[in-house]
Amino acid sequence: MTDTLHFAAGDGARVAYRLDGPEDRPVLMLSNSIATTFHMWDGQVAELAKSFRVLRYDFRGHGGSDAPAGAYSLDRLGRDVLELLDFLGIDRVHFLGLSLGGFVGQWLGIHAPERIERLILSNTSPHLGPASYFDGQIRSVLAARDLSATADMFMHNWFPASMLAGRNETVEQFHAAILTMSPQGLAGCFASVRDADLRRPISLITAPTLVIGGVDDKVTLASHSQAIAAAIPGAELVLLPGVHLLNVERPAEFMDAVMGFLGVEQER
Repeated sequence: MTDTLHFAAGDGARVAYRLDGPEDRPVLMLSNSIATTFHMWDGQVAELAKSFRVLRYDFRGHGGSDAPAGAYSLDRLGRDVLELLDFLGIDRVHFLGLSLGGFVGQWLGIHAPERIERLILSNTSPHLGPASYFDGQIRSVLAARDLSATADMFMHNWFPASMLAGRNETVEQFHAAILTMSPQGLAGCFASVRDADLRRPISLITAPTLVIGGVDDKVTLASHSQAIAAAIPGAELVLLPGVHLLNVERPAEFMDAVMGFLGVEQER
């Protein structure tokens, strides 16, 4: 295992990343949700690292990465991934993206198919609207004295009522992490979602693709997952009984779907 490392993206922004697992294994790259860091995957890395060289990173504006001023585009977030792979000398990866990470995964499948071996798109959408909603979120995070209201909103979007009732250490950790984030970084990534519309070009994705959705997801609806799977030729679809952060809420079922698609038999 390695500690957090950094590289400079093409525009000079420093992006944090981490590698786990044997150097001689195929690379599996993980891309997380807005308002989280690569620690969102902590519960999966030990198992994944038995079979893969696991590459995680923080979006610009999040965690250990820089938070440049201004709106971030999905193109810029996608190029951050490609520039990181170039920096590390990695030609091709399996790519697992959840939520905003899934937007990036779709972008990569469209614009850099030669870099993607197998693609997993979890709890994501090709387009979310209306734009006015994201404009409101941007104004709110930039004007707020703290991010407690934003953190509360994300908790209700990410987790089921059963996890929000009473004290829950996992929920509290995710909530606390948002309070330390850069308002500019959150606003920049909100803008990338606001401006993204991949509904037409995702039909160009040729990588073998698994789409995972949550039956009770309030943000990226199950119907969004169904639409992605219908648009990408040959894509597989798995709907799990859960909300948004399925790797956290439903870790066993989530890992069964991921490892099965990647051709790895899990130890029981």
